[in-house]
Amino acid sequence: MLAAKSRKMEIVKRSDANMAMNHLAYPPRLTEMDLKCFQSITSQELTPEQVARIVTPLEVLPRQDEVLALHWHPEYVPMDLIRQRIQATYPCKTCELIIPTQHNVLMEYGDYSGVEVDCYSHGFERKVQLLLHFRTSKLASADVFKSMLDHTFRYRSSQLYAFLDMVTNTRFEDYLQLAAEETGVDEDVVRFSRVQAKKLQILLEEHERRIPRDMIKNKLIREFIAAQAELFPESLVHRALVFLKTVKRMVKENFSPTYFYRTSEFIEEARSLGGGVVIPHPEQFWPILLADYDIDGYEVWNPQSQEYTEFLVNVINRQNKSRGVDDRPLLVFMGDDTHMSEKLKNPDEADAGKYYRDIGLQPAWDDLAIRKSLIVGNASRARTIDEYRARLDG
Repeated sequence: MLAAKSRKMEIVKRSDANMAMNHLAYPPRLTEMDLKCFQSITSQELTPEQVARIVTPLEVLPRQDEVLALHWHPEYVPMDLIRQRIQATYPCKTCELIIPTQHNVLMEYGDYSGVEVDCYSHGFERKVQLLLHFRTSKLASADVFKSMLDHTFRYRSSQLYAFLDMVTNTRFEDYLQLAAEETGVDEDVVRFSRVQAKKLQILLEEHERRIPRDMIKNKLIREFIAAQAELFPESLVHRALVFLKTVKRMVKENFSPTYFYRTSEFIEEARSLGGGVVIPHPEQFWPILLADYDIDGYEVWNPQSQEYTEFLVNVINRQNKSRGVDDRPLLVFMGDDTHMSEKLKNPDEADAGKYYRDIGLQPAWDDLAIRKSLIVGNASRARTIDEYRARLDG
């Protein structure tokens, strides 16, 4: 009986998938399901289950009494829930410096505010990122700085529209052909991707003013397809996502960084407000190690930049030895690069590389090989917390 019922459900599911595939005309017509999926991926309301996932950490660390967290993204998760999670993760903490760094949006936690900004390094002609941190009380006259962030946020958000345009506009057929050849997908996959992108494009045109602006990001197309994945064959959805990821890379390669503010401009504005400046994951853009920027230090480790941690610590040690007596030493930073929206998802639906990150979780501080270099440079979590807080408060 159960086997027969299971076969019946499978037949129905296949029938639904075939019917959906038969209605993939271009240009597409929107359905109620399209609108429902769009609303689900652009809503910032949390369910009780999602709240529970946020406040319940994956791991409790009672032995870690120092918490340094200067590179993490709250996204749309309320700060009071994040605070509960941090307290539950580190129930015995006695020392902390915790500052959020949303992409191009200034956010506050306790006495401090922070942001991760996109900017343009003219010296080696590419986009880089900075972590900027502030004592919140010093931001009363930060109108120019906030306007710079707003411009940067809007420009970065425009990348989604460029992405959708490349998939839907016939002017970019050559790019789609290259992406198809690179990923080995057939015409049906390209057509399916184009239909889904066009639907999202239409929905954005109709509802953009009513959705939170921080929901407009590149991953929206991936989430739109994932939200209706049960309607289509699993292999089709998977191949479409691989294809679209390649197209997204092409969009980024063609996205001019010159419309961002220069790195030096953001540093100067941050310094005028008493802010601190940290270079995140420098291994992704090595030339910045040679740039003469006015910074407080480098992030030598985070979950996606951990191959050269010991080398970077030694670079900082050497640079500090050559600095003048009156120069402030460069500090060693590590970042968890946590994205809180990943905690809202079921584990089997989340990006595994991001799901298991957590605010303040930086195991490299305790790695025996790395600690040798940290000791030589008199670097530690506690020293970075004390010294950097003093600079921000000074």
